[in-house]
Amino acid sequence: MPRRGKKYREARERVDPNRDYTPEEGVRLLKEIAYAKFDETVEVHMRMGVDPRHADQQLRAVVSLPAGTGKTARILVFAEGEAQQIAEKSGADYVGSDDLTNKIQEGWLEFDVVLAVPQVMGKVGRLGKILGPRGLMPSPKAGTIVKAENLPETIEEIRKGRVEFRVDRTGNLHIPFGRTSFTEEQLLINLASVMETVLKVKPPAQKGIYIRRMVLTSTMGPGIKLDVTAAMGLPEIL
Repeated sequence: MPRRGKKYREARERVDPNRDYTPEEGVRLLKEIAYAKFDETVEVHMRMGVDPRHADQQLRAVVSLPAGTGKTARILVFAEGEAQQIAEKSGADYVGSDDLTNKIQEGWLEFDVVLAVPQVMGKVGRLGKILGPRGLMPSPKAGTIVKAENLPETIEEIRKGRVEFRVDRTGNLHIPFGRTSFTEEQLLINLASVMETVLKVKPPAQKGIYIRRMVLTSTMGPGIKLDVTAAMGLPEIL
């Protein structure tokens, strides 16, 4: 394993590995020890008590972040006819059908979110092997297969700060919810929305402890363990 840089080691020394920080303490510390010269992404990582091998214990949803993501998402919409016109008027960055499908098959991936109207999913399906592994394949669970009349609202939500998350094969969630330039209040409001959504989509088939461990981190920074009980109560406080 490569040796960590001096700034990282200094930041890590300020984090007590034996302590579970409250969300307020964790966010404050994360901002204090951020050292990168760029605006780092802030993420929360959760070790979930689900078995992703079972279909009835899958976790996949979208969360709207009140303070935004700090990033302008590039939105691609697969649509034709009237739906294409609606998507273009609503501010989507890329709109089309066969032309975009061919372009993606040739290796183009300069976009962050993919939406599709139901009528063109037969064409979009051929991109499953490309978009699927990247978490970009439109699906009903992710709210990315959208009726034409709902495109304006969905595109606006994404612009304001909508993030999709899904449990990985090891039972973990990795959810970005802001930037180190955000205020503590903005990060806590966004984290509260994340927790509210994660708790809301708990699979009925899941037994035992739902959230086993939580870690707060930035792109370049060390992990900060969070008190799970305190984090779960965050939506009620804010």
